[in-house]
Parts: sequence; C-alpha cells; structure tokens
Amino acid sequence: MRRTAPTADRLSDAFEQVATERLLLRRPVHDDLGDLHRIHSDPRTWEHLPGSRHGRAQSGRRLAHWLAHWEARGYGYWSVERGGRIVGFGGLMLLLGWRGRDALNLYYRLEPESWGHGYASELAQAAVRLAGRELPELLVVARIRDGNERSVRVAERAGLVRRADLDDDEYLAYASA
Repeated sequence: MRRTAPTADRLSDAFEQVATERLLLRRPVHDDLGDLHRIHSDPRTWEHLPGSRHGRAQSGRRLAHWLAHWEARGYGYWSVERGGRIVGFGGLMLLLGWRGRDALNLYYRLEPESWGHGYASELAQAAVRLAGRELPELLVVARIRDGNERSVRVAERAGLVRRADLDDDEYLAYASA
C-alpha cells in the first residue's frame, strides 16, 4: 500500500513540540530572536566556520526563513529549551534537490555552556527518530566540516553513518541508512 504524502498540518502535530528526557524541542517563535542571536553570534559556536557568525540582521533573516519553513512544511528547526531557558536550536529542514534528491538537513547548535551534557545528541536522536516515522522517504543528512569531531559524534549517536559519496568541497556527509 502506497503511503500518501504527509500534510503540513499532520506533520506539525508530530513535530511542533517534542519532549525528550531533558529537553523541550518546540517550534520557534518571533520572541526567540534574542536567543537565536545570542547563540549564533557567539564565536565559540562557529569554531569550524568562523565567517558564518551572525550579526543581528542575519539572525533575523535566519529566524524568518525557519518560520516560513515551518509554515509551509509543518516541521523545521526547533528552539531547544532546558528548564524553561533556550539553550540552542536544531532539528530538520528540507534540502530540495540536494545531490539529486530531496533530503532532510539535521542541524544542531547549542550555547557553549550546554556543551558536553549530551543535549545535542538527545535532540538529534529525537529528530532522526521522528524523520524515520513521519518522513521515511527522505534521507537525513548531517553536513559536517572536516575536523569537527564533536559534531561527528552527535551524528553517529543519532544513527547516521559516514557517506563519503555525498561529500562536497565544504562538508563531510553523515546520513541515515
């Protein structure tokens, strides 16, 4: 039996708010801009891609893009809360026509004070699990800069495997099986 394409409303029901053991993963809102900028303007979060550090306007454009993706697709990058405080952002967004196919980009970026506690792995595992259940036809991919071993460990803990055939000049690829 062929599965019908999921609607944005149905996907939103599954993705809008997800509780893990220690985190609340929720759809971002306009009021998250200050936290998005705080985290994305911190040079420590861009160690492997220093030129991508955000100014305030870029953070605003990024949040607007994320909100539009949520509106159109019913899923996207989450605001990641621990104890009622935003500690990062992450989740899945659609990459149209990536390497000749549509895929889901797995993203995780946390404030440095939250590193080393397994939060990125927890959110990545939740995202990959939901993708497998709700969007099984799409490959999940984490594109990681060479030398970013912490990010590699997160991708591997989420069940992604190294896919050298999907690498490009900028990124190594880890993908769902």
